[in-house]
Amino acid sequence: MAGKDKLIIFDTTLRDGEQSPGVTLNTEEKIEIARQFSRLGVDVLEAGFPVASPGDFNAVQRIAREVGPLMEGREGEGKVNQPMTICGLARSVRKDIQTAYDAVKDAPRHRIHLFLATSDIHLEHKLKISREQCKAQIAEMVAFAKSLCDDIEFSPEDAGRSDRDFLCEALAIAIEAGATTLNIPDTVGYNTPSEYGALIKYLCENTVGAEKAIFSTHCHNDLGLATANTLAGITNGARQVEVTINGIGERAGNTALEEVVMNIHTHPDTYPVYHTINNRLFFPTSRMVSDLSGMAVQANKAIVGRNAFLHESGIHQDGVLKNKTTYEIIRPEDVGVTTGNLALGKHSGRHAFKTKLEELGYGGAALSDAQFQAAFAGFKKLADQKKSGVTDGDMHAIVAEVRSESLASGRPSEQPAPTGTSTELPPDASEAPEVSNQRYTLRTMQVFTGIGIVPTATITLHDSERNQDFTDASLAQNGPIEAVFSAIQRITGLDIDLLNFNVSATSEGQDTLGKVAVRIASAKALREQSETPVEGTLTSYGSVPKFTGLATNVDIITASAKAYISAVNRLVSHNEEDTRASHQDRSVDI
Repeated sequence: MAGKDKLIIFDTTLRDGEQSPGVTLNTEEKIEIARQFSRLGVDVLEAGFPVASPGDFNAVQRIAREVGPLMEGREGEGKVNQPMTICGLARSVRKDIQTAYDAVKDAPRHRIHLFLATSDIHLEHKLKISREQCKAQIAEMVAFAKSLCDDIEFSPEDAGRSDRDFLCEALAIAIEAGATTLNIPDTVGYNTPSEYGALIKYLCENTVGAEKAIFSTHCHNDLGLATANTLAGITNGARQVEVTINGIGERAGNTALEEVVMNIHTHPDTYPVYHTINNRLFFPTSRMVSDLSGMAVQANKAIVGRNAFLHESGIHQDGVLKNKTTYEIIRPEDVGVTTGNLALGKHSGRHAFKTKLEELGYGGAALSDAQFQAAFAGFKKLADQKKSGVTDGDMHAIVAEVRSESLASGRPSEQPAPTGTSTELPPDASEAPEVSNQRYTLRTMQVFTGIGIVPTATITLHDSERNQDFTDASLAQNGPIEAVFSAIQRITGLDIDLLNFNVSATSEGQDTLGKVAVRIASAKALREQSETPVEGTLTSYGSVPKFTGLATNVDIITASAKAYISAVNRLVSHNEEDTRASHQDRSVDI
C-alpha cells in the first residue's frame, strides 16, 4: 500500500443501473442489494434519484437510515473501516438538491451529487443556455448544496465532449463553491482510453484548485471501452470510479465494478491505487443483482460469467491440471467461485449447511433468520429428491429463490430483521416458514398434457388480501406452461404480457434442480405506451415497468408457476403500493 492512494469505489447500480430497460426493483429489493454492497466494502452508494417521486425518495431514505450505519464486513485490516456513504442524485435545481439532502441526511456519512451539462451540444440543444449562464448556475447550486452538506460531488454532464478549457473553468467554479469530488462523465461512451486518460490528466493539471478535490470517472460502454477508459482515468489521476455490478446500466451499460477491481488486484504494480473491496463476494453479489433485476449475466462475462473459469480445450485442461496459473490469471476463489463443489446430501445437518453458505458468500447477516430457515427447509426437501447430492449451483439457486420470494411483495416483512443466521429450526424442517407477506401463493396445481391432448391446468391460489382460496382452470394450444400461466391470470384478473421465459439447470443429471426466471409487464401499459410513445424515443419498451420472478424446483412446471406468481406479486405490489416515478421520469444521463 505504501506510496499508493486509496481508490474510492462509488457504486451506482441502484441509480444508473436501475435505468436499464426492463429493470424494476422494489424498495425491499433495493435495501437488500444495498446491504450486500455494504458487506462488499463499497465506499459510496448512489442510492437513487430522490426527487423523481415519493417512492424513490422513500427508498433512498430507508437505505440511508437502515443501511447507512452498518459496519458488518467493513472493519479490520485491509477494510474500509467506516460506514458506507449514502449518496442522492440531483439536478442543479434547488428542489432537487433539498430533496436529495432530506433523503440521505440520516446516514452517518452522506453526499449530494448534482450535475449540469457543459458540452455545447447539451447547452444549445437541451438546456438552451449560454456558457456564462451555465457557470453561474454551477456556482449558485453547488454553494446551496454545500450549505446543506459537507460532502458534495459535481458532474459536468457530457464532459467527454465538452471544450476542455471551458470544462476547467466550470470545475474551478464548482471547487470554489464547495465541491469535494469532481466526476468526469463520458456520458455517451464516446471517448477512447487515450482520449479519456488525457482528459483526466489535463483537468487535474489545469483546473484551478484541483488539489482540493478528488477526480472521478464515470464511463459508459457504448463502444465497449468503459473499463478501459476507467483504468486510463485512474492512471492519469482519478481516485474515484463510478461503477455498477455486472456493468448494468442504460444502453450498453456502465463500467463493471468487478472488472476494475480485479484489474487492480491482478496488476498490483501497474496502478497507483489500492482498493478495500472484499472481492470474494463478487460472485454472490453478481448473482443477487442478476436474480433480483432480471438482467442475466452473459456466459462469457469477465470475472463473474458462467464460463469465466471453465476450460474446454484439451490443451487448456491439461495445463490447468498441471498448474492452474498456466491458464488462470485469477483464482476462482478470489471472486467467490468455489472449485471443490462438494455436494451436501440428505444427511447433512444445519452446521454443514450453514458452513457451506458461508463458503459461498452468504455468511453473517447476508440472510435473515427467516430466510435461512426457508433455505434450509428447501435444501432438505431437495436433498430427499436428488440422488447425486445438492451442489453449489443448487445452493445458489435455493438462496436466490428464497430472496426472491421474501422480497416479492415490496413491503417490509413481518419477520424480524437480520440478527445473524441462527441454526435453530422449527420442529418440522420440511416446512419452509413464510418469509414475506405476498398477495398470492400457490396452493395446488394439476396439469394434464401429452401428444394429441389439449394441455389443461387447474390452479388454486390463496389471496392474502381476501383471505380466501380461488381455483380456476385453463386450456392452451402451446403446452402446459401456457395453460398454467393462463389459469393464474384468470384467478388474478390481470392482463399480462410474458416478455421473457428462461429455464436453466443448476447442476448435471436428470434430477437436477430447474431454475426458472420470467419477466412480465402489464399488457395494458404496453398497449398505452405503444399508442402514445414518449417523444424523442425510438421505442416505448424501456418506459414500462417490468417485473421479474424466480423459482426453483426439480419439476420445471412447478418452478414456472411459482416464478410467474412471484412476478405477479411484484406487479400487484407496484400498482398498489409503489409510488415511484416511471423509468422515463427517473432516467438521467450522466
